[in-house]
Amino acid sequence: MGGGAAGFFGAIACAEANPQLTVYLIEKTGKLLSKVRISGGGRCNVTHAADTPAQLVLHYPRGAKQLKKPFRQFDAQATIRWFESRGVRLKTEPDGRMFPVTDSSETVAQCLLDAARKAGVQLLTQTSPEQIEPLPDGGFRLQLVGAHPGQMLVDKLLIATGGAPKSEQYAWLRALGHSIQEPVPSLFTFNVPESPLRELPGVSVPHVRVRVAGEKLEYEGPILVTHWGVSGPAVLKLSAWGARRLHELSYQSTALINWLPEHTDDSLRHYLREFREQHGKKVVASNPLFGLPQRLWRTLTEQAGVTEEVRWNELPAKPQNRLIEALLNTALPVRGKTTYKDEFVTCGGVVLGEINMKTMESRRVPGLYFAGEVLDIDGITGGFNFQAAWTTGYLAGRAMAQPAVILNPQP
Repeated sequence: MGGGAAGFFGAIACAEANPQLTVYLIEKTGKLLSKVRISGGGRCNVTHAADTPAQLVLHYPRGAKQLKKPFRQFDAQATIRWFESRGVRLKTEPDGRMFPVTDSSETVAQCLLDAARKAGVQLLTQTSPEQIEPLPDGGFRLQLVGAHPGQMLVDKLLIATGGAPKSEQYAWLRALGHSIQEPVPSLFTFNVPESPLRELPGVSVPHVRVRVAGEKLEYEGPILVTHWGVSGPAVLKLSAWGARRLHELSYQSTALINWLPEHTDDSLRHYLREFREQHGKKVVASNPLFGLPQRLWRTLTEQAGVTEEVRWNELPAKPQNRLIEALLNTALPVRGKTTYKDEFVTCGGVVLGEINMKTMESRRVPGLYFAGEVLDIDGITGGFNFQAAWTTGYLAGRAMAQPAVILNPQP
């Protein structure tokens, strides 16, 4: 169940491991692999360059501990081999993200569709089970509605329906006997309606430190100023690590931006003192330092009260102190969040303690398996959520392919 990354990977793995099985992939909408298609701005961030499972698990705010063993069975290197063996070569960008060399998500989507068809997977779109009934002797009865209505008997069932933003959307999984970690959003940008940077949309800085005032939440990386606030990897990754705490705060906080994370207050004062001695006649506002964008520098100097034509050797102590504070501690009042592009990642889902992480089979309902974001697993941006989908889908599919009594299901 579920026509996304985890569902396809599970279906393909199952069908390839045991060609005698009849494998159905059921998707309630008419769109298959929709998240794959929009990921990475339409390029599909397939995975992240990581040599070992130990490196991979560092990037999962939820599920890191439980993913150690699954990643030993199917890690990023296995993902690369899987796609390349099917004609999709991947490339690594400087930040470690991996994309198809075509820079097109359609390459990845078509690869998965072709692999599914070649393996004999039966695709049923615009179809969903209105009812799932575990049978006393094993297997499940599905009452399907939509384009392929009717009753289907299946020996095993993989749930790969993705995350959901509202707790009540997991009611059907609770009815099957599973506990749900309450869902909250992850990977979002900060809304700053009263931003001192509101005139700078499009300005980016490659390395800043973002932290939440009064909390043990901070992250370093690139930042992007937007019309509504701030985004970019530093903000997105901070939102992932702080998903539950930021939800508790109702997305009302103060973000503190350190534009020069390599500097302390003392080292910055020392640098400016030396700069002033050597370049005293330079106009402060029109000569950006530290490689900061001109528009950002001018805004920070204005905020510090540095007048338009003042030179470094004329700069009074108070505006210089305010400039140092702005460079190391720009305060942005956060008043809400915005979903990152068209992507949505959920923190929460099926409790991992109820899953055998070697096979992804439920410990509560024999023959029931889970994969992908429906589980309480989520990674930061950079290909980690797809890697979790490939890994859990692969393990579930292979486990489901093990010999069992087949009920010869018919839709």
